[in-house]
Amino acid sequence: MNTKIVMASSAILLGAAGVVLTFVPDELVRYMRWAPMESLLFVVQLLGALYFAFGMLNWMAKGSLIGGIYNRPIAIANLSHFLIAGLALAKGLIAHPDLPLSVCLIGIVYIVFTVLFGIILFRHPLSQPSQHDSKTNKPVEYHQ
Repeated sequence: MNTKIVMASSAILLGAAGVVLTFVPDELVRYMRWAPMESLLFVVQLLGALYFAFGMLNWMAKGSLIGGIYNRPIAIANLSHFLIAGLALAKGLIAHPDLPLSVCLIGIVYIVFTVLFGIILFRHPLSQPSQHDSKTNKPVEYHQ
């Protein structure tokens, strides 16, 4: 699996969400039909900072080897975020089916990223692990 595409797309998604949550929280609160309170706007802006920072983390790590034991904390953090938020979105949609369609679409995106990061976490990133000689611990080269 090409983790660079997954990491870059999640970075763009999270970074864009972070910018929206940080700079236009009042419009977002109004769109979601929530009661606009000063404390809610503050919490939405803090959430935006978290999303933007997480997006930056994914962007900076997109070129790294990720999966299996490599960069495991990044894979676990992404899986945890997308899984927990996806479950929260599903629960919210079940409890409040009158939410905007965009919330349902975001939930679908979160489910897709949950599956992708689950695969990344539990699959070795190299298609063929290198073979080493047990006595010398040097790589064994196979010639065809």
